[in-house]
Amino acid sequence: MNVVLASQSPRRLELLKQIGISPEVHPAHIDETPLSEETPEDYVNRLARNKAEAVAQHYPGALVIGSDTSVVIDNQILGKPESSDHFFTMFKRLSGAQHQVMTAVAISDGQQTRSEVVITQVSFYPVNKREMERYWLSGEPQDKAGGYGIQGLGALFVKEIKGSYSAVVGLPIAETGKILEKFGFSAWTQGSVE
Repeated sequence: MNVVLASQSPRRLELLKQIGISPEVHPAHIDETPLSEETPEDYVNRLARNKAEAVAQHYPGALVIGSDTSVVIDNQILGKPESSDHFFTMFKRLSGAQHQVMTAVAISDGQQTRSEVVITQVSFYPVNKREMERYWLSGEPQDKAGGYGIQGLGALFVKEIKGSYSAVVGLPIAETGKILEKFGFSAWTQGSVE
């Protein structure tokens, strides 16, 4: 059974390879505008499902994995920084505070879609202006939800994490494996569940 990753994220691909899955990569191109009155949890779940279902149309018989990650503070989604000013505004909110990383994983076989949202609590140490400036200049924050990558230099700011580390990176691996098994695919055997 073929597995397809509906994402161009190198981090998600690396996480799947970590458990022995080398999927074909076919990024989904969908509208990611939040709906009015949509909760952050519903938003990431909808996007993950839409990505998986959009790509599944091109791969009959394959299992397509879609995922979406949002950094949320005070029930507000912090997207990818659009500029250095936007980044500094976001990071001032994250500094010394706790936030949630919500990551949804959805798997579709073209007939049905199963999904789960994993919420991880992340606390930051206080971050001073110089640290923020150095981090921005590193280039790491530019394409990251919330403006940081926990698997890179962003780890320097993380005081505590409660929940799934891999979900903060971009794909909750344990939950992904469990959903794949519901479709009859085992990461252990790289094929049908025995």
